Amino acid sequence: MKEKKTKQDIRTAIKAQKSLLSPREKQLAAAAVFEALEQTAAFMMADNILMYHSLPDELSTLEFIDKWHTRKRFFLPRVNGVNLDILPYDRSRLHLGAFNIEEPDGDDSISMDQIEMVVVPAVAYDRQGNRVGRGKGYYDRLLAETKAVRVGVAYHFQLVDSIDDVMPHDVAVDYVITERSLIKVKRSK
Repeated sequence: MKEKKTKQDIRTAIKAQKSLLSPREKQLAAAAVFEALEQTAAFMMADNILMYHSLPDELSTLEFIDKWHTRKRFFLPRVNGVNLDILPYDRSRLHLGAFNIEEPDGDDSISMDQIEMVVVPAVAYDRQGNRVGRGKGYYDRLLAETKAVRVGVAYHFQLVDSIDDVMPHDVAVDYVITERSLIKVKRSK
């Protein structure tokens, strides 16, 4: 019988694996993941994309944003209580915000209706698009508001066999991209 792993078990195991990555391994993985994302029809067709400003233990989004910010309209989340505001990306208007994440300044937040793709960070994903976040529910609340294409990006070791304690409020992604695979998830309506 397969041992059940809770989200917290997964968080602990993934954190340990991330700590073993060299800077070069991180750079190569991020390049491969975002190159695969660039090849998707969903990315090619999307103009308004919600990204995340990466933390040191996440796939770095910085080079990808720099590469595309003149051709795509990027947005970043900003923590506002228990929710996220969505603001345009402008490198000159960032500050260190909640949880030591670079967040956009300003009051020009937009509705999720305007976003065509969301690139979602997570601690882990399974092949059904379920995700383990950091445990605060910010992205679940945000993703519940949108019909945009949801793309999960991760290191390959963040892809787990299954997430056993998926809750009704958890929101799955449409794609999971790692440096070794691109999984298109069939979303049930």
